Amino acid sequence: MDDIAPEYDVVVLGTGLTECVLSGVLSVKGNKVLHIDRNDHYGGEAASVNLETLFKKYGNVRPGEEPWTKYGRVNDWNVDLVPKLLMANGELTNILVSTDVTRYLEFKQIAGSYVQQGKGPKATVAKVPSDAGEALRSSLMGMFEKRRAKKFLEWVGEFKEEDPSTHQGLDIHACTMKDVYDKFSLEDNTRDFVGHSMALYQSDEYITTAGMAPDAINRIRLYVNSMARYGKSPYIYPLYGLGELPQGFARLSAIYGGTYMLNTNVDEVLYDESGKVSGIKATMDNGDTMKFETKTKKILADPSYFPDKARVTGYLLKAICILKHPIDKTDGSDSLQLIIPQSQVGRKSDIYIAMVSSAHNVCPKGYYIAIVSTIAETDANHHMELEPGFERLGQIEEKFFPAPIPLYEPLEDGTKDNIFISKSYDATSHFETTTDDVRDIYRRAAGEELVVEGLREGQTLAEE
Repeated sequence: MDDIAPEYDVVVLGTGLTECVLSGVLSVKGNKVLHIDRNDHYGGEAASVNLETLFKKYGNVRPGEEPWTKYGRVNDWNVDLVPKLLMANGELTNILVSTDVTRYLEFKQIAGSYVQQGKGPKATVAKVPSDAGEALRSSLMGMFEKRRAKKFLEWVGEFKEEDPSTHQGLDIHACTMKDVYDKFSLEDNTRDFVGHSMALYQSDEYITTAGMAPDAINRIRLYVNSMARYGKSPYIYPLYGLGELPQGFARLSAIYGGTYMLNTNVDEVLYDESGKVSGIKATMDNGDTMKFETKTKKILADPSYFPDKARVTGYLLKAICILKHPIDKTDGSDSLQLIIPQSQVGRKSDIYIAMVSSAHNVCPKGYYIAIVSTIAETDANHHMELEPGFERLGQIEEKFFPAPIPLYEPLEDGTKDNIFISKSYDATSHFETTTDDVRDIYRRAAGEELVVEGLREGQTLAEE
């Protein structure tokens, strides 16, 4: 390990994906970075763990029992602790490409993107249409609605925010998305899957909020363009699990001079006379205990390091499930995202299912890992709220129930004391909200926008 320098431009606390992306990007841009985690592994809540670790973490294993042994070698399992996929043309993919982290990782496409209509065993599950042609073949709509959806998606494909001639006569920056849907006479169910499975909104507030139409349309375009890159779905996934992502950015930071320290606790945060952070005191315990102090101008951290600087906005419910079969009505897909929109099951929050399999080197052949997640809507914070997702999975070999996870967001923007706090991972099964947070923190901490280059025309990251 490198000697601890007397001063760093930035100290990053926690090795979750948000913190590792920021550490890597800041290092590439010439900042001297010290990255610390109290744990002995990278990834934080975005880590991937083997099956023995998963049982011991969430399985209530009795002394002397080893229930994981019936599932083969524990190290053949790399189980994600968060249910996330990467949008092929999304912001995280762009950051991976622009920072060249892709040299450390291999990706495979996700086989399908699905949405559920109705509830219970008789519910319809169908592939989310990604273009006008698929809209005409979709089982989600009747014949006349298919034609209306086809016209809508054709318009989305031609839409240019800066060109009023493509706006269908709408005042696009003042109207609501309801006005847009009404323009094409789309039915409620169509609005449901477009808003939740393509635009990836978590609630229906966007529909009636003035000025949201351009954002919604551009989100739908991102979905369509991501789908076009690979064909089967708009999502890709790193081989050996999501834990590879933070490690990839950690390697990037190290190449550009970043210093990493695991098993290290922050004992004290130091401030100057103006109230801005000036340094830290910490203790590393890697067998030999070492105390040190270093100066810094800025700290970036996950909320667990500064609980007094964050508030709880809700609770995430999730269950990690082991299956021996693909999910019914999904064409035998070895991997997928499946969204159950809130209105279909009488909820205010969508239910998400992210499933991967041995095709992604995360479990032995014949097994599937599915994570069901949602936002708690009752004070009981009970996992029964995930029941519509369990119904969709069918026979489940094992269920692992983490306790309800508090969702944190910072109380302040960090500019007062130069301590910038990230948000918790939400229930969505994609990384778009996480990269929004990365961009927001970077803008506040660095005083400029994070500019990244996306994939070139025809360039892909994933294996077929």
